[in-house]
Amino acid sequence: MKTVIEYLLELIRIPSVSSISNRQVVNYASEVFREAGWDASTTAHIDTNGIEKLNLITAPPGQNPNDPIAELAFLCHTDTVPFAPEWDGALKPIATGDVVYGCGACDVKGFLACLLAAVSETETKDLKHGLRIVLTADEEIGCLGANRLLASALMNPRCLVIGEPTSLYPARAGKGYCLAEVTVSGEEAHSAHPFQGRSAIYGAAQMIREIEIFARRLAEERNNFFDPAFTTLNIGTIHGGTAKNVVPGRCSFLVEWRPIPGNADEIVAEAIVKIGNQILEVNPDFRFDLKILRQQSGFETAPKSDLVRTMEHLTGRQSISIPFGSEANVFASLVKEIIVFGPGDMRTAHSPRECVPVSELTEAVSYIKKLMQKCGQ
Repeated sequence: MKTVIEYLLELIRIPSVSSISNRQVVNYASEVFREAGWDASTTAHIDTNGIEKLNLITAPPGQNPNDPIAELAFLCHTDTVPFAPEWDGALKPIATGDVVYGCGACDVKGFLACLLAAVSETETKDLKHGLRIVLTADEEIGCLGANRLLASALMNPRCLVIGEPTSLYPARAGKGYCLAEVTVSGEEAHSAHPFQGRSAIYGAAQMIREIEIFARRLAEERNNFFDPAFTTLNIGTIHGGTAKNVVPGRCSFLVEWRPIPGNADEIVAEAIVKIGNQILEVNPDFRFDLKILRQQSGFETAPKSDLVRTMEHLTGRQSISIPFGSEANVFASLVKEIIVFGPGDMRTAHSPRECVPVSELTEAVSYIKKLMQKCGQ
């Protein structure tokens, strides 16, 4: 029987960035489930780049993975973000002292290793009815696998534990994630005769200035369970113009916002449209377009819910909120109780600093085993 560290080292060695198929990781996990006697159901699809992607639902012996009704499900994504070529240790993990380093060590192969260790160490007779473990594709590029699962109606658990690095604190609330592209259209002209054209960059700059003012007002609506305690807004990229001596005919920028639960997802998009229309009233030639690219609500489970109380009791840690998006945002409307939980600190993820403490891996295995044995009727 392998240890949780052995599982993690082997998982890190498997390339699994979102741009390639996740079949290798799913096959690796499936073999562990098969050896433990669990049954599995796999759904496959081809992504927009022609790459095969898989979602996997597993259930203990005697339980049907194709039955969507469950008491408790653990969900873990299988992809990682790309890594820089100079990161020599990305796929060559190192276990030193109490820490394992490597790409995906905490986000989120550490949690997957804990799931596999818990399954292999637990007698199937001790598992209560209504248990599932779910592996998804393409979380890092928009929770695409999770959205497919939601649309397919293949899973409908009462309680859901989403694997993400939280330093073993049960996170019962998280901000949403929204993204939009704003495009301002102008009219190209020779820069020596600027009045023959209309600068899209100047128009975009007007909008961006007003969006910044709106962001400050947005920060006044607070929920102190979060840090930062308000809906954050960011303009991350700007693209425009064709040459230094051409009045730019097009400029686009990406607006990202992370709404606190209860803060309407569409509030920022509505504000941007209002800003554009106000500029249009002053300048009838102004043209803009807003395209929503992603819109996910935040989630919040009641502090006195059974799952939150159970996790606080098991871990000895008070529940927290998280500032990053996760698959909890996808399933919040479906599941009665949901938390995000796992070993490692997200502040090390997506970088050559990515690591996970061995002590947290060991702890997490014990908590998962207890949850699997406690869940059910």
